[in-house]
Amino acid sequence: MKVVAGLGNVGREYDGTRHNIGFAAVDRVADRLERATGWKAGRGDYYFTKGFWRNEEVLLIKPTTYMNLSGRAVREALQFYKAEICDFVAICDDIAIPLGALRLRPHGSDGGHNGLTSIIYELGTDQFARLRLGVGSDFRRGEQVRYVLGKFSSDELPIVSDMLMRAESAVFAITERGVLDAMNTVNYTPARGKDEGASRNSEV
Repeated sequence: MKVVAGLGNVGREYDGTRHNIGFAAVDRVADRLERATGWKAGRGDYYFTKGFWRNEEVLLIKPTTYMNLSGRAVREALQFYKAEICDFVAICDDIAIPLGALRLRPHGSDGGHNGLTSIIYELGTDQFARLRLGVGSDFRRGEQVRYVLGKFSSDELPIVSDMLMRAESAVFAITERGVLDAMNTVNYTPARGKDEGASRNSEV
């Protein structure tokens, strides 16, 4: 079983925000799974849906703990379903890469992202895959929280839609071929623009 956690904040006020791009990604994946169960409350602080992709079972989760406690939900889901960390992937926003870029890595630091910080703490390791979705960094000093909790502009939405389509494909590539093989086709950076330059990720 593959376990994929989309990171975000619960509540309608966060729908469509940059910080909730992980939720949006797993929603797209859920629409493509065969025999999907539909989103339900899990045996822990998360919503889940299960289905199959080419005979491989896939469990999708959305933590309901808010971003900075995401790790608790991930730990609960992995324990309940007796899943291995090597089969787990986290999807999150990233201001350190341009809008529309994807970065798939088999392990690594939290990069300043509180959701990943929490997962690393709860699992006791950073040896899990993460798919970072670039949301850009077009904000002034001191306005990072406002930026990541804000919604994409109308000009950005086509880029975001394309990025989510590629994130969906990335999850299926990981499911079929594994993280290391999938990295060759998943990692993508659009043309350089004003979004580049941030060195830290979301802090909310």
